[in-house]
Amino acid sequence: MRSSTSPSASPSPSHSRRSLLLGGLGAALGIALPLGGKARAATAPPVLVGDQKARKVLLLDSTKTNWDPAADPSVVQWSFTPDGDSRYADLQPASSFTYVSEAKARTSGGSTLVLVTASYGFAAVVEYPTGERRWAGLVAGSGPGDDLNPHSIELLPDGNVAVACSSGNAVRVYAASQGPNATAYFTTPLTTAHGVHWDSGANVLWAVGGSKLAAYTLAGTPAQPVLAEKTSLSVQLPTSDGHDVGAVAGSSDLLWVSTGSALYQYSKSARTFTPYGSTACGRGPWGGVKAVSNYGGTVLFTKPDGDLSPNWLTRYVRDASGTATPYTLADGGIYKARWWQP
Repeated sequence: MRSSTSPSASPSPSHSRRSLLLGGLGAALGIALPLGGKARAATAPPVLVGDQKARKVLLLDSTKTNWDPAADPSVVQWSFTPDGDSRYADLQPASSFTYVSEAKARTSGGSTLVLVTASYGFAAVVEYPTGERRWAGLVAGSGPGDDLNPHSIELLPDGNVAVACSSGNAVRVYAASQGPNATAYFTTPLTTAHGVHWDSGANVLWAVGGSKLAAYTLAGTPAQPVLAEKTSLSVQLPTSDGHDVGAVAGSSDLLWVSTGSALYQYSKSARTFTPYGSTACGRGPWGGVKAVSNYGGTVLFTKPDGDLSPNWLTRYVRDASGTATPYTLADGGIYKARWWQP
């Protein structure tokens, strides 16, 4: 059985798992962005969601705020799960695809790709919309069951992939350019590594974990990859438990960085972290953000509700304006969600 479905509508181009302000963004984008009252654009892209309860990656219609795939299947524009899919059977997805921990969209060589990880070892680069295996691997120590909690994944310009391993305290680069079943990898240490992001402008891989935002350059060869830390760019975080890192869309200078107690925009040129939102200041509602992305001035984020099990899940994908109705996934167990921006 194929685990991917064709899109019904084509989209527009640290809990343990086991036990800047808006004005600044406006300046970077050349627009004014007040904190509240911004309506969602009718042309906004879909939202890519990792649903841990359903064991699926879902691409959901952003024009509807109530997502109930059982009652209204049309809200799902595309989905992926390796469960029951022979193309991923060697990875034992019944086990390894437990707790979807990342889903992000990228493009390469004219193809659109969805990058996926799950906490019990699954990592893959999936071709959209066919679900074909561009690359997939089991991110583990000695073998199945000795997973390293892959928490995020990024596509590198040579076709290899970087994986943040939170319980492995490392960033791994897999030689994915060598084929869909390639297993060779290089490991560099990073305490509780949680997020990775390739910065084509700076030509570095950013990785966040613990109290550090680290920058790495690519060395070695595609078949034998190596990461070398660029210490002149690496920086200590203002607060601990680094979790997510990604580009502020529309800015060549700013990165989103979330920690256990704050959400920041990091200026690469000024080497400064600015707390996001008037009530951030390292406290308040922006602590514990698992994923954040913006489409123009509309910022979406996820953070735990606190009353679900496991306790890192949420039913909602929230709009940072605080005034727009959050997206709600019926019976959902969302961990991360991002605007669809390949």
